[in-house]
Amino acid sequence: MLVTSLLLFPNPPPVQIRRSKISTATVIRSSQPSMAEEQQRKRVVVCGGGVIGVCTSYFLAEKGAAVTLIEQSSIACAASGKAGGFLALDWCDGGPLSSLARASFNLHRSLAQQLDGPQSYGYRPLTALSLSLTEPFSQTINPTHPLPSWVDGRAKNPRVIGTTETTAQVQPELFTKTVLARAAGDYGVEVVKGKVERVEVQGGRVKGVVVEEGGRRVGGDAVILAMGPWSGKFELLSSIFRVYGLKAHSVVLEPRDPGAISAHALFLSYHPGGGGKALDPEVYPRPTGEVYVCGMSAEVEMPDDPEQVVGNPDSIAMLKRVAMTVSSHLAEEATVKVEQACFLPCTDDSLPVIGEVPGVKGCYVATGHSCWGILNGPATGAAVAELVVNGEASIVDLSPFSPARFIGGRKRLM
Repeated sequence: MLVTSLLLFPNPPPVQIRRSKISTATVIRSSQPSMAEEQQRKRVVVCGGGVIGVCTSYFLAEKGAAVTLIEQSSIACAASGKAGGFLALDWCDGGPLSSLARASFNLHRSLAQQLDGPQSYGYRPLTALSLSLTEPFSQTINPTHPLPSWVDGRAKNPRVIGTTETTAQVQPELFTKTVLARAAGDYGVEVVKGKVERVEVQGGRVKGVVVEEGGRRVGGDAVILAMGPWSGKFELLSSIFRVYGLKAHSVVLEPRDPGAISAHALFLSYHPGGGGKALDPEVYPRPTGEVYVCGMSAEVEMPDDPEQVVGNPDSIAMLKRVAMTVSSHLAEEATVKVEQACFLPCTDDSLPVIGEVPGVKGCYVATGHSCWGILNGPATGAAVAELVVNGEASIVDLSPFSPARFIGGRKRLM
């Protein structure tokens, strides 16, 4: 199918739109390098237009690679466009993710300076609170510091768990599209709409990928599979490890008085009316005045197309109840702008899989980031770019995340 507009960038740079020679899909491309430069550049195919694939494309292109990014649907169409966008410096301390998270948190800060993050994609530091909340809503005056005034439900035990030095946020869809706009505009990253059918391997070395719609080939010196939970659709990966989707729901509300909502992310222990197991929803106000509420996750079967993901009505209804119980500003007078669901990519040992695929030279994987995909996207992308171009990563040690940990039943559970 011919696509006339693939990306909706915020303030995109001027780009030339042309018909791809490899398929009927639209390709977005900036100015061409010289023929000599093109012959010397490493050709890399990145599969997946979420935050991991986009950040990897950005840092690869910045290092001089000729990058083609292939996405079957639209940029940030899955979890990268429907996540909360919460960032934390030290919440992964004490485990293998610590160095990745810390490096990525700092990269987010520097990218926000380079890309005008506060204006382009809502980057801002914020305060994170944990608290207990019980249905039904009963408006109370909460004199206890540090509860913000707009949280006027039956909240108990508020505690600061993140400060403006250690926690921040982005609007993830805009972040992903802004990074790709810069990658296309400044570094010539090419974006192709198409579904990757298989990875082409000859003699133990990757040669490119085959795209559906005629089975045409996109050649490359390296291929990176960064398709979230859909990465597991490739036997090349599924024969080594399992990556699956955890379906999470969210709603976006416009409160009756957006100006009253301060920059406080809420992590709740939520007790529904009538008893039952406590839930752990999360509430993220955004600089636009909108409020994002998420939770209600379950492992269920994924559709083949991310655009076919729809929310469970009961889960959506519960999140609305949560919002109403948290604040009168999020009750009946609030407008429900979005009801949605997405699949978080998870692995059996709860660690991402980042590195070269065993036995296939030049084929790399970057997936399984679970709820930390937006946070860890920049450092993952930078590390994979170093691995592909330089042969090793220096920004962070990738050995805990290597797919080789699953070989021969020697999977390390950390």
